[in-house]
Amino acid sequence: MAVTVQVTFDCADASALSKFWAALLGYVFEPPPEGFDSWEAWARDASIPEENAAAAIDPEGRGPRLFFQRVPEGKVAKNRVHLDVNVGAGLHGEEQHEHVRREAARATALGATEVLVFDDRGDFWIVMRDPEGNEFCLQ
Repeated sequence: MAVTVQVTFDCADASALSKFWAALLGYVFEPPPEGFDSWEAWARDASIPEENAAAAIDPEGRGPRLFFQRVPEGKVAKNRVHLDVNVGAGLHGEEQHEHVRREAARATALGATEVLVFDDRGDFWIVMRDPEGNEFCLQ
């Protein structure tokens, strides 16, 4: 049995948040179904009320689909689930630390904020928040 995973983000601005995550992860926006020039056209044809939603996919087909949907309520507490983005895979020591720091600077330029740097007994990662305050880790 094949299993696929979609990660869904409840957010205030699906368009902006999807652009952040697509840029951070090297994802692309999912093309609309055949016969439609946009997801909005597809939704209108399917009589789906206008909504603020977006989907991004891994162009290599390895990572999960990311779906972003606007919800009326704001974020009020720490995430119960967060993403660990392993940008330093295969690197070790100071080389891994420097690469993670560069990726944290890139994430910050995209709109993230740095929360905490964890560097203890060989473990190293940086806790970040995306533009809507969702926590994630770069390691």
